[in-house]
Amino acid sequence: MTDQTRKKSRLSAEDRRELLEDAARACMARGGIRDFTVDKVVAEAGVSRGLITHHFGSMDGLLVAVYSRMYKEWIAAISAPRLGFTPIEALVEALISPALFSRDMLNVWLTLWGEIANNSVLRAEHRARYGEYRETIVAALREAAPPGSSIDVDSVASAFICLVDGLGVQRCIEPDLLPEAAARSTCWALLSPHLAKGTRPEKLSSE
Repeated sequence: MTDQTRKKSRLSAEDRRELLEDAARACMARGGIRDFTVDKVVAEAGVSRGLITHHFGSMDGLLVAVYSRMYKEWIAAISAPRLGFTPIEALVEALISPALFSRDMLNVWLTLWGEIANNSVLRAEHRARYGEYRETIVAALREAAPPGSSIDVDSVASAFICLVDGLGVQRCIEPDLLPEAAARSTCWALLSPHLAKGTRPEKLSSE
């Protein structure tokens, strides 16, 4: 038994789950769903095949766990407060942050999204997590809307999510063609007409 194997044998159940989830993400980042196999995932993680069944029941279970964790991390990132920013301002800054956009991240998301249509378990997880993501945006929009306004925040949230998805794909594929400042301006061009005056920080308005 190698030192690395001994260290992994002492991991908690939660640590082993995360190890396998990280390995699955690494495989998908490299080769999409073709590399999401038992052999490749356990080789990446450096563990035995039986741990996937033990912790996730099946490869479908692991796929759902990866999807759930991806969305949880995403929602945590866009919900994190920023000193001097309102929730909607902090949300926009998080959604254009380079931390959320990379070629590897795009490959994992595209792999997961591509499986939703064919996997009913993953589809159910998507609906639950997407609902949480959408509600996070709706709540920030409601708080930032002018007092007494009749703005349809649900429709604005839908348009904003579609915009962010498109911007994210573009920034992952050709980041030089869509710098952070341009992505920020595009987001605010959609949002500003629906928000109370002064919502956007002055330092961002001048960029």
